[in-house]
Amino acid sequence: MYKLNLALEELPRYTVAPPDVPPEILNRATVDIAPTVAYMEQAWDDCKNGIPSREPFIEIYTQSPTDPTMVPEGKHILSCFCEFAPYEPAGRTWDDGLREEFADRVLAKLAEYAPNMANAVIARQMLSPIDLERRFALTGGHIFHGEITPDQSFNLRPLPGHADYRTPLPGLYLCGSGAHPGGGVTGMPGHNAAHVALDDLAG
Repeated sequence: MYKLNLALEELPRYTVAPPDVPPEILNRATVDIAPTVAYMEQAWDDCKNGIPSREPFIEIYTQSPTDPTMVPEGKHILSCFCEFAPYEPAGRTWDDGLREEFADRVLAKLAEYAPNMANAVIARQMLSPIDLERRFALTGGHIFHGEITPDQSFNLRPLPGHADYRTPLPGLYLCGSGAHPGGGVTGMPGHNAAHVALDDLAG
């Protein structure tokens, strides 16, 4: 995972957006740049080969239309979650300029769909997989603590025999993205772990 946070002069104006929907309304929604299945497959193939996706899959969240108190009046913030950024790039490191190169690539792709973004960026924060690991202790820079796929879900999350939120250490419970049902800001792993802890206390 690679995250690009942007401070903006103005909101994206997507060329495919209905002209009668103001950007302040449209940008309250999540916007994905993933035009075809083949596009996403190629992005994943690049990552499997140690290449930050040449055509990145981007999930975009614009927070300021929902909460304008986060920014100075008339300004905006936007976050890009970019899938398929390898933790160990082939023949490179994120610290040798690749972090900036990939940010440029993401911004260029964003500008294909919202051309006004080419000149709207005030500042950017670039968080490569190693930055996410260093800063937030996310192993491998993985915000979901593992893939949310059938082989890593339900009674297999985080691993067989430990999917009930309890750990071998009494009083220590798992409640993050690595616990069922996984990440995605649902709060469900914490909710479920709290109920297990309460049951144990009552037991």
